[in-house]
Amino acid sequence: MRGTLTLPDGYAGLCSIDLQKDKRLALLINGLALLIALPLVFLGNRIVLLRTLFSMDDGFGFYFLRLGMLTAGYAAYVVLHELVHGVCMKYFSGAPVRYGFTGLYAYAGSEAYFTKKRYFIIALAPVAVWGVVLLALCMLVPAPWFWTVYLIQIGNIAGAAGDFYVVWRFAAMPPDILVRDAGVDMTVYSRGRKVQAQ
Repeated sequence: MRGTLTLPDGYAGLCSIDLQKDKRLALLINGLALLIALPLVFLGNRIVLLRTLFSMDDGFGFYFLRLGMLTAGYAAYVVLHELVHGVCMKYFSGAPVRYGFTGLYAYAGSEAYFTKKRYFIIALAPVAVWGVVLLALCMLVPAPWFWTVYLIQIGNIAGAAGDFYVVWRFAAMPPDILVRDAGVDMTVYSRGRKVQAQ
């Protein structure tokens, strides 16, 4: 079933998730992101010492260039992450996609309803696509530039904590669910069920 702008007959809300309003859930997801990031930092330090990022052995110019590239690269990554979500939403539904930034989260949102399988693809596509690209770059750049790229990779994986959470939560739900993701809030629908509290 292709994503649709009309909720099929017999469907009702099963649950909703709103990361802006549910502060406890937002803290949980940020804690999960930290739990993902810490072992990745440890792993990266085993490959190239973290202090290499702050080394001035190749001069002040390259030191500030690396930090500038890290800042610009991460800002670009955030936009590209949401763009992948949006491209998948558009591909699966044909419906317009809204992009925005709430102050805490960048987002891509749609009014369409997506099947469980397609929503999982939408949720996980950015971490998969950019994970491969950033892994390749980590392997190609010289050691002084490794952490410039690898910190963006950590942001890619740890920053997907919210995506991992919704996939985990929705995995146990009925196979017929439809997901409407408006950006930072989403509602799950299923046949003949009533809305449950978060």
